Amino acid sequence: MASPSIARPSAARLSAAAGRAPPISFMGWVRIGIRATGIVVILIPAVTLHYLWRAVRLSSPWPRLFLGLTGWIVGASVTRSGQPIRRNVVFISNHISWIDILVIAGSSGSAFVAKAEIRAAPVVGWLSTLNRTVFVAREDRTGVGEQIDRLREALTDVWSVTIFPEGTTDDGRSLLPFKSALLKILEPPPPDVVVQPLLLDYGTLGPDISWLGRESGKDNALRVLAQPGRFAVGIRFLEPFSPSEFVGRKAIAAEARIRIAAALSGVLGRPVETFIGHDAWSSGAVETLHETGSASPLGAL
Repeated sequence: MASPSIARPSAARLSAAAGRAPPISFMGWVRIGIRATGIVVILIPAVTLHYLWRAVRLSSPWPRLFLGLTGWIVGASVTRSGQPIRRNVVFISNHISWIDILVIAGSSGSAFVAKAEIRAAPVVGWLSTLNRTVFVAREDRTGVGEQIDRLREALTDVWSVTIFPEGTTDDGRSLLPFKSALLKILEPPPPDVVVQPLLLDYGTLGPDISWLGRESGKDNALRVLAQPGRFAVGIRFLEPFSPSEFVGRKAIAAEARIRIAAALSGVLGRPVETFIGHDAWSSGAVETLHETGSASPLGAL
């Protein structure tokens, strides 16, 4: 029998994934208060300076600095490898948590496409708007054209855009198939624009940090902010490629996924499996999959 690729989730983790509010201790609330205070302390000067820069039509560095520092305040110790392209680039990344936005913004200054639920998350949702995040309702097929237009505007204004083509979060130890709808901004590719895949890695804490199952954005944020200590996040910028070398957005998405999966496989020391899905987490079926030694009913990729 193959060894399990998912650590046995705790009862508290399964309860959170089932949509139950996390029990937070007194010290947990203290940590939430300290971290929230730290964010507010840096927020006021950062927002003031950001709008001053915008008023004189200068490119503002303050969202990048602020979001990166906010990531540090919430507990992320970021290690970067590889060199991010600074302009005319579409980053394609795996997606684990709302913290991804803080980590990538702090490392690259990119604008984002993120699921609409993040917009409703306390503090983080509003902070994300500072960096031109485009919030997407994945079920809103009729709004794709408008979302593409906003993406093109963000790419022109900020010089880089990050897309999470899985369409939702995963557990950090597996991947979903990549959807290509939002890569329509590359049909045809704008002049001189390249695609750079990147890998986010929260290590063995990925399933604990990640936003899974029926957990609300508020509950996930509180649960993460309440935890003691810090957690490591690796961000690896992979080799960029020209989208003009691939025929259509589906081929571009497939190439990015191949590269991200290869990088994640190197981290895990095994083939990358397909994410078991949010329903398995919310129902507790993930615990059964651990016991049978299979992390994915779809098998390895």
